[in-house]
Amino acid sequence: MDDYCPIDASRRLQLGEMLIHNERLSQEQLDEALEQQRSSSQGKLLGELLIEMGFVTQLDVMECLAKSYGVPFARVTPRIADPRMIDLLPRDFIDTQCVLPLFCVHDTLTVAISEPANLFLLDEIERLSGRKIQVVASTSQDIRSTLQAYLPSANVFVIDEIYADVDVQEFSVVESEIVDIGEIEEASGQSPVIKLVNYVLYQATQERASDIHIEPDDHGSRIRYRIDGRLVTKLNPPYQMHPAVVSRIKIMAKMDISERRVPQDGDIHIVIDGRPIDLRISTMPGKFGEKVVIRIIDSRNTVIPLEKMGMSKGMLDQWREVIAHPNGMVLVTGPTGSGKSTTLYSVLSEIASDELNISTVENPVEAQLPAVNQFQINERAGFTFPMALRALLRQDPDVLMVGEIRDLETATIAAQAALTGHLIFSTLHTNDALSAVTRLANMGIESFLIAAMLKGVLAQRLVRRICPHCKISFMPDAGLVRRIPQIEEGVELHRGEGCSRCRGTGYAGRLGIHELFIPEDVTLDAISSGQALQEFKQIALAAGHQPLSADGFAKARLGLTTVEEVLRVCAT
Repeated sequence: MDDYCPIDASRRLQLGEMLIHNERLSQEQLDEALEQQRSSSQGKLLGELLIEMGFVTQLDVMECLAKSYGVPFARVTPRIADPRMIDLLPRDFIDTQCVLPLFCVHDTLTVAISEPANLFLLDEIERLSGRKIQVVASTSQDIRSTLQAYLPSANVFVIDEIYADVDVQEFSVVESEIVDIGEIEEASGQSPVIKLVNYVLYQATQERASDIHIEPDDHGSRIRYRIDGRLVTKLNPPYQMHPAVVSRIKIMAKMDISERRVPQDGDIHIVIDGRPIDLRISTMPGKFGEKVVIRIIDSRNTVIPLEKMGMSKGMLDQWREVIAHPNGMVLVTGPTGSGKSTTLYSVLSEIASDELNISTVENPVEAQLPAVNQFQINERAGFTFPMALRALLRQDPDVLMVGEIRDLETATIAAQAALTGHLIFSTLHTNDALSAVTRLANMGIESFLIAAMLKGVLAQRLVRRICPHCKISFMPDAGLVRRIPQIEEGVELHRGEGCSRCRGTGYAGRLGIHELFIPEDVTLDAISSGQALQEFKQIALAAGHQPLSADGFAKARLGLTTVEEVLRVCAT
């Protein structure tokens, strides 16, 4: 690269002329863009407009701007950047200004920028770094993708360098502890194990993983993230690192690092990008070492407005009527990881007001809700769900949320509260909404009490969304139409072909599918009479109840998910 040249306005050409001169743009395209720029009231720059119209790429524009300002142009990649140089500038400044320190030679720092005309920015970089500056122009896309590779959390390192630093003879127990992984000065000089653990935690939260699995094998170690309900292998660190990685996590969770023969549980409270995140740690001894599973509880993903839960408008209106009852019991059912707690948090956020005393009993508290009193049980100390419920009923509550009803004592207290003027929300582990009735009866709650207190049951599952970037349509074959009556012949379905943005899966993100049961006259009589589950289901379906799969196939017909996803999570 040539040395940086000061901007010489006398020899600068207009961007459009430069693009035409470099055969990146035709005169007709330039005229069309200029006409649109004149008629638009948004005041967009010509380069932005040309990119939006698809005439040129960001790369084309940046190359021409670099020539115009006499600045070298470079395609920035992690291979040409020294990650240690990023420490020379504040992280907020790097993110906001989209700049990337590349390398330093003889006290001259080469920096990639996306705004070569910004002289004030160059002066500020020189002031902050305390070095002479040589500038190269690069696209903001290249700069940000390289920053993503070198800025996992605030700890600057490359994963390959971690492995290269490993001396397998030195691993025993990590002795230092940094719980806040956002302090760059404190973490940048730490051991490869600490860097690896911080990297794994940060990347998992960035990819919205719900769990991290760290698993030993006879000759290796594997780190997997659960993303959108499926496990994805992310790293395969050397096997010799595994015991030290486990020890590091145990130290952070205040667990016993000398005990490797029995399972252990612990908690870690960390800060990533200034955001508090709770981690639930579980270790299990195995043949080749301890397996660690980390549940990530990120409040950013926990409180979602009800209208964004994926319910159809008709069901959402019905659900809002259910949660508006002044008393009774409302249940959310589904397996572990189906979003039950998220739904209840959304409900409490919607109904919270200064006029209501709303309290929760949870294990654990996954997110803090404004205007809600939240309590976490501690079974080791004897603070159980029944004890907490009894205590809260003496605290003049209007609404109570019980994290889970899993025994007769909790169910009995909750039922009594629901029948004496309180609104009770809770969860059950059942396959569908109708099974919640028989589950309560099997626990020992009288059928007539269930009929008197139950206001509604919402069953839900999470299905993967079709990736919007590789989504294609197709006509289902005759076999699928015959097998699934809800998919009519001639209906167009969709799927994802797989692309880099969805890691080749064809899916990106998740949405809920729901089944809402609201007891009415016919079903209330069936509940009171203690009908067996199959007979009860037949009565409910005959009365117009829609099963979980109905909502799933409706979303498949809308192109939100695939039939295969619905079949995977539903028993049709």
